[in-house]
Amino acid sequence: MDTLKHPIVEDRIIHGEGTSLQEWQQSTRLTTLAPLHVTTFFPQHSRICIVAPHPDDEILGCAGLIQQLDAAGYEVVIMAVTNGTASHPESSIYSPEQLNQLRPQETREALQTLGLQQNIQRIGFNIQDGAVAEQREQLMNALRQQLQSKDVLIATFEQDGHPDHEITGQVVKQLAKEQSLPYLQVLIWAWHWANPDDDRIPWHKALKLPLSPQQLQRKAAAAQCFHTQLVADPSTGQAPIISDTTLARLLQPWEVYVHD
Repeated sequence: MDTLKHPIVEDRIIHGEGTSLQEWQQSTRLTTLAPLHVTTFFPQHSRICIVAPHPDDEILGCAGLIQQLDAAGYEVVIMAVTNGTASHPESSIYSPEQLNQLRPQETREALQTLGLQQNIQRIGFNIQDGAVAEQREQLMNALRQQLQSKDVLIATFEQDGHPDHEITGQVVKQLAKEQSLPYLQVLIWAWHWANPDDDRIPWHKALKLPLSPQQLQRKAAAAQCFHTQLVADPSTGQAPIISDTTLARLLQPWEVYVHD
C-alpha cells in the first residue's frame, strides 16, 4: 500500500487526511450497492488469485473476502507483485534489504492471524516497488506463467490513485479478458481521494461484501501485523505510511469490489 513518496496519478491525489470516515459512514451510497455473494460469484472449484501490489494490500483490501473464501473451501493464492522495499527511502532503520524480508513476513503473520482453515500459498514476483509501470511486461509474463484455467483474479482498482495499484489492476484486467477469466478489483486508496458522489468510481459496477463482527475483528488484528507501515521512522522523520485515519477507513464492516 506504499504511498506519498510516489508521484500522483492525474487528479486522484493522495495527500493529507483525505475524505473523512464520517462522510463515508453518513452517505447512503454504500447502502445501495449490490451485495457480493461469495458462493454465487465464485464458481465452485475455482482458485482465487489475489494479486497484491505491496505486502498489506491483500489484507487491507481483501482480508474479509479471504476469510469467507476459506470458510467456503476455496483455494486462495496470494500473488505478490513487489515486496514493498521502497516504502522507507533513506531510512537507517528499514533499508530495502531489510524490508525485502520484513514485509513478506508481515503478510505471513497477518494471514496466520486470520485463523484460516487452509494454508495460503504466497508467490512473489519481485517486481521493483514503485516501478511496476516500467516493469509491466515482466509482471504480465510472471502472471501468465502462474494462471490456470479455473482461476478468478482479484487486483487493486485500475484507478486507485497509486501508480503500482493502477498498473497492477490494468495488467490483471487485460490478462483476465485475454484468458476469459472472471475478475474483481478492490478499492483501497480510492477511499482516501474519492467521495461518495465521485463519478470517477464506477459505483454501478460495485459490489459490497458485508463482514461479520468476527471477520472484521480478525481483519483489524491482521492489519496490526504490518508494523513497518504503522509506526513512524525516527531516522527520517517519516510519519507512518498507514495513518490511523487511513486504517479506520479500511476497517469498515464491508469491502467493495468493482466487476466488469
